[in-house]
Amino acid sequence: ATGYNITAIMIANRILNNGLVRSLSGSTGIAYDRATTILCVRRDDSIVMIGDGQVSRGSTIVKPNARKVRVIGDGKVLAGFAGATADALTLLERLEMRLEEHPGQLLRSCVEMAKAWRTDKYLRRLEALLVVADKDVSLTLTGTGDVLEPHDGLVGIGSGGDYALAAARALLTVDGLTAMDIATRSMRIAADICVYTNDRFVVEQLGKSSASASPGRSDK
Repeated sequence: ATGYNITAIMIANRILNNGLVRSLSGSTGIAYDRATTILCVRRDDSIVMIGDGQVSRGSTIVKPNARKVRVIGDGKVLAGFAGATADALTLLERLEMRLEEHPGQLLRSCVEMAKAWRTDKYLRRLEALLVVADKDVSLTLTGTGDVLEPHDGLVGIGSGGDYALAAARALLTVDGLTAMDIATRSMRIAADICVYTNDRFVVEQLGKSSASASPGRSDK
């Protein structure tokens, strides 16, 4: 019996380490925090969203240059995601449909989408986290029905999200730094610390000098 217990513990630890534990609700419970790092910085009239390019499966790097930050809503909304790519893209499509129904109302569109995500039998099985931002608001959307707005205009999700967010909050107190400066410096710090985050960044910006960029290593 002891041998079986030890084997069970080893299997459980392996499953936990790979982020494949099923929750009580039957969801796959994929560990979003190992999938990516996304940071959104808002300063003055500029909003910058930056994501790394690494996709990991367990201890293996599957892809180094994935694009996890996109522009939607006729170029007026930035969106980043962590979790299963297919699920995230499905959710982004649904969000774009809501934005078409409620033009220029990102918060309302997100609330409507979160309701559907929480209650729809198909959507609630989708495994992803979304960060979206327009000229007025930055939001995090979860499958539990949460629509969260940060108090300081900064959002960080994923494996290196806490590191990037902490760095961004510190840099936000420094005069003279733009949103782009804060975003790229913070992500470099996260990439130096987090093994699931690399320095092949994809950046999108709204406001001043809006343009895509790769301040880290470029794969374009």
